[in-house]
Amino acid sequence: MCFKNLPIAFDDQGNAYLKEDIANPYEYKVVDLGQEQDKLHSLMEKNGFIKNVDYDPVTRVAGALAFHSVVDLKEKKVLSTNSMATLFRGYEIILKGRDPRDAAYISSRACGVCGGVHATTSALAIEMALGIKPPPLGVVMRNILLAIEYLYDHPLHLFLLAGPDYSEELVAATNPELISKAASSKCKNKDVHGYDTILDIMKDLNPLKGKLYLEALSMTRVAREAYVQIGGKYPHPQSVVPGGISVTVTMTTLNEVYTRLIKFFDYGKKTTGIWDDVFDFFYEQDERYQQCGVRPATMADTGVWDRPDFYDASFENCDKWGEARWSTPGILVDGEVVTTKLSELNAGLEEFVEHSYYEKWQEHKFKTDDKGLPLSPNHPWNKDTIPKPGKQSWRDRYSWDTCPTWDRLPMEAGAYSRMYLTAKAQKAPESKYLENTGHSMKIHVPKYNLPAADLEWKIPTHWNAFERNRARAYCIPYSAMVALENWEIAQQLIRNGETAVSTPFEIPKKGLYKGFGAWGAGRGFLTHHLIVENGLIQNYQILTPSTLNAAPRTPWGAPGPYEEAVMNTPILEKFDTPEDYKGIDILRAIRSFDPCMPCTTHIMAKDTNHVVTREVTTCACGIE
Repeated sequence: MCFKNLPIAFDDQGNAYLKEDIANPYEYKVVDLGQEQDKLHSLMEKNGFIKNVDYDPVTRVAGALAFHSVVDLKEKKVLSTNSMATLFRGYEIILKGRDPRDAAYISSRACGVCGGVHATTSALAIEMALGIKPPPLGVVMRNILLAIEYLYDHPLHLFLLAGPDYSEELVAATNPELISKAASSKCKNKDVHGYDTILDIMKDLNPLKGKLYLEALSMTRVAREAYVQIGGKYPHPQSVVPGGISVTVTMTTLNEVYTRLIKFFDYGKKTTGIWDDVFDFFYEQDERYQQCGVRPATMADTGVWDRPDFYDASFENCDKWGEARWSTPGILVDGEVVTTKLSELNAGLEEFVEHSYYEKWQEHKFKTDDKGLPLSPNHPWNKDTIPKPGKQSWRDRYSWDTCPTWDRLPMEAGAYSRMYLTAKAQKAPESKYLENTGHSMKIHVPKYNLPAADLEWKIPTHWNAFERNRARAYCIPYSAMVALENWEIAQQLIRNGETAVSTPFEIPKKGLYKGFGAWGAGRGFLTHHLIVENGLIQNYQILTPSTLNAAPRTPWGAPGPYEEAVMNTPILEKFDTPEDYKGIDILRAIRSFDPCMPCTTHIMAKDTNHVVTREVTTCACGIE
């Protein structure tokens, strides 16, 4: 049984049906958040808590996130959290009534960092809706583009955005007792990265001037140079189109990509060694760091990197070509795989707006998908985006983000989700460079300047901020090896004369067609749900990784992933007075998700009139 909370069952032949004898099968109870707020306010008044404050949004091109917490600095715990997307963008409304071919170009503007993945997801949605099968070389080149895009994104996250939280400067300011211990702690992976002590690494993690910070900036440039060999430009490439790509690919093109790709062989070995040493050091100093940002490993991922001999774009075969991907799609619930089928992943999706600045919609146009799987009225194909601006209220609506769930469970998304699912499920076909054991992923990285290495990412006991970042480090060699394997396939296709990169198509002027694109950004899960009617876009819905992670409470009161992770985070920072408190543990928890939006955190301290405000730079467009 795949679903426990949705009213969907399966017969002996595996056919899905809506459970009978349920008057309102998709009904749910809305919990009054006011009761929680009343309890909190009573506690605040009794113990001298400060009152609620208003937050100014931080509005840059990638969106905005504000995060509100109430903390008890005496008991060293978080009492309340709220995650707020503070900016409405409305791409779903912009795309209504347009030619479907416009979707890839417009939706790629949803992010200044990962526009390529939006363009490809849009192309996949159109291919499914209209039955367009790209030629093998078109599929392979899109895989290479995606892997290279990740090779930009992962160093950016690890060393420019999340990495400074573990630097000498920030550790000295928040946990100075660790500095002397870091100075005497020898690195286990010195032979790979060259650092003698943990403090040596911490010094080079210092923002703007540390060698690791500057090296990562350089490596993002290398990845972008590789990308534009195929994509033409970045961000917002024009070469990704429904049916494949729109540029000629030659051996010269592939060679230009390879000269840049091989630099990530050594960089992946070095990066994994660095972060293994750093995070193991923190655990050794205080095991409570394993609770920083902890939550169950309950995640969703669409899988990425299609096999050219499997992918036909059809919904009918989506389970088959989905499970053939280099990265396996599926759902994890508390660390266990409950499905790897794209059709079931799609059918279990719902979006709720009870605590968001949107109006509920009434229509339930699509009651099943084309396989007969029941669809909720809250499924993206049935959703209508109706903005409803209003006053911020912790009792009611407080975010421009919606609340996506799968089987009524809040889902985490991340680059690590695709690694976790692929390693655990063991469904991915045999690979020259990757091996999935059920408890780990082994990555065989060839020699460059450093010797060849067999790296192994192991599924951790505790799913927390440190393990999100550790897994992200292993995603660098993972992505590089997928790129290399596809590069080898591309070479063989060209040698065989299979040089077509796209399939011509026309938009039908009559009829209704639906599809969804299932792909992934650097920070995880991404879907575009599309309805085409009489040649134009009738409905378009986008679910990004940050839509999942930054979600407000569910209608029944369960916290979103950010909210839950911060609530579970112990306060381990050292400070003399509340005014000295900086909130590093909360910031590490939030940053570990790599939220694709600039973020401001507001932390209220119990028994004081002190509010800690910290700006969290979390996207490349926000680097200053």
